[in-house]
Amino acid sequence: MNKEFDFFVYLIESYSNYKNISTSSVLDILKKNNLTQFIYNMYEIYHVEDLHNAFLDIDTLINNEK
Repeated sequence: MNKEFDFFVYLIESYSNYKNISTSSVLDILKKNNLTQFIYNMYEIYHVEDLHNAFLDIDTLINNEK
């Protein structure tokens, strides 16, 4: 696995814990909102900042898609 994929898995698992929902639910939400690849591609930004900032960004992205 590459570092981007490893971080994506870590991010999604951490986000699911933060939201207190299953990892599969997070992936379903991202897929439904066409955000999976976008968030995966945000590696360069998300991996150097506070993880909570990434969570807030993900929340904003999801809410803007509704």
